[in-house]
Amino acid sequence: MENTKLVTMLHNQGFENNLIDEILTVGRPKKVSKGSSVIAPGSKASEIPLVINGTLKVMRQDKDGSEIFLYYLEGGEACAMSITCCLENKKSQFSAIAEEDCVLWMIPMGSLDAWIAKYPSFRKFVFTSYQNRFDELLVAIDSMAFMKMDQRLYKYLLDKKQASGSFEIHKTHEQIARELNTSRVVISRLLKQLENEGKIEQYRNKIEIL
Repeated sequence: MENTKLVTMLHNQGFENNLIDEILTVGRPKKVSKGSSVIAPGSKASEIPLVINGTLKVMRQDKDGSEIFLYYLEGGEACAMSITCCLENKKSQFSAIAEEDCVLWMIPMGSLDAWIAKYPSFRKFVFTSYQNRFDELLVAIDSMAFMKMDQRLYKYLLDKKQASGSFEIHKTHEQIARELNTSRVVISRLLKQLENEGKIEQYRNKIEIL
């Protein structure tokens, strides 16, 4: 089932048939449970994760262990930063965590250089991944620099809704505070404010966007 969906996704990317055959031959499936780390800070990646099902959450961590949310990776997407780490043999400076149970297709880094040179569609895929992630990082920087915390929180909730395809967000106040690098008290107060404005409804460990 996953292979069928993967092939459809690769065709939708415009990949050549020979490239699809190579991806299926050298890659491998990997199931990741919710909350599990796919890429850890300080690690050297030997494979690129391509999302088939589920959502990966990409976080940036400082030297003290504090984290801040950057963006989501959804079906058919690969992480441009992990591609860079593989190509340059660098240690990762970010983490990728399964936001829900995920199915990934792991591609060994040894194939990337050859595919970029050999297949125009894969070269375009890599450049597009860079551009999309760059645009998302600009949005993340803008939100931190120019948005008030209530605006950042509401944008975070809408991003989560778009990534998951669900109006229900199963997160505790503590989890949201950690991802936005603020305190639980601030998040609880602002969620109550959004609820009073009729934008959300709150339940135990669940938020519904209206």
